[in-house]
Amino acid sequence: GILQHPDGTVLKQLQPPPRGPREQEFYNKVYDSDCCDSILLELREYLPKYFGVWSPPTAPNDMYLKLEDVTRKFNKPCIMDVKIGQKSYDPYASAEKIQQQVSKYPLMEEIGFLVLGMRVYHVCTDSYETQNQHYGRSLTKETVKDGISKFFHNGYCLRKDAVAASIRRVEKILEWFEGQEQLNFYASSLLFVYEGSCQATTVRLSDVTLAEKRVMPKGLLSGGDILEYNNNIHVINSTENGKIEASVSKGLSKFYALHKKACSKRHHGQLSLKVENLEQDNMWKSSTCITHEHLNGNVIPQLEKVFCHVPAEIKESANVEVRMIDFAHVFPSNTRDEGYIYGLKNLITVLQNILDN
Repeated sequence: GILQHPDGTVLKQLQPPPRGPREQEFYNKVYDSDCCDSILLELREYLPKYFGVWSPPTAPNDMYLKLEDVTRKFNKPCIMDVKIGQKSYDPYASAEKIQQQVSKYPLMEEIGFLVLGMRVYHVCTDSYETQNQHYGRSLTKETVKDGISKFFHNGYCLRKDAVAASIRRVEKILEWFEGQEQLNFYASSLLFVYEGSCQATTVRLSDVTLAEKRVMPKGLLSGGDILEYNNNIHVINSTENGKIEASVSKGLSKFYALHKKACSKRHHGQLSLKVENLEQDNMWKSSTCITHEHLNGNVIPQLEKVFCHVPAEIKESANVEVRMIDFAHVFPSNTRDEGYIYGLKNLITVLQNILDN
């Protein structure tokens, strides 16, 4: 599971050998302060930042990789984990391991990727829809496009701005893979994150903006302890003894799904939507105020105007991250990683089809 450190980074527990040490070695190599390899230096752009290893004071033998929380800057992060490549087993896997991995998703070699899970924010209900790895394994060649498009649907419409921005970022990663012949990646994933609350929209719930809620002080416990709320995990930091007690993320445990929840309970009163369009050097404003009792009739077309017909200038700046994660099966090579490249190209094709249709 992924835990959250009080300083805002995330902690990924080191896996048993050889996987854990191999992943640590990979991060150490890429983020070596003396690194002068242009391939590895460019690769840093597509990974979460690495801050070395960390151990809790009460358990010095428990090792964690200390990594950037890619979701930290998002207010309502929508998150998807997609395993990339035609093979989810490495060249040194036993016959039993190969059979086990192939049986999990026989279409991996043909499709080139597998959706491991997703969390999608729905604007109207101010809630997340979650799909686990069984959802991804149920997708076929015929349904994979619709299966992935679900990740970009906010309950009202398809977030084409996020699809387009995701394509551009995956294309940059593809360019890197097509230009390097020193590393091959197996069972590695892409982490997709985009802002669930429309960038061009200010949403008010009971006259308190989500932005205001985001900067609310964290709940204070007795004795100066800080309780930090989170969708998937919580961390209690005791200032008296330095002991950290954290619950392991359930469900999408591989995600950096660290969306912070406000300490106060949200009210579902009026939903005020305000869109600012920076077209023709003038600020065009449109607002729609509705109550949950009236989420029908002509209101939906109005909401579609707000969420779907976002100006091109705003679509170009969609708040999206795509990062490579999970490196327990990365090996030196002297050839291009054709399996990973195949998966990236197929994924781009699916995303482009979603955008075009």
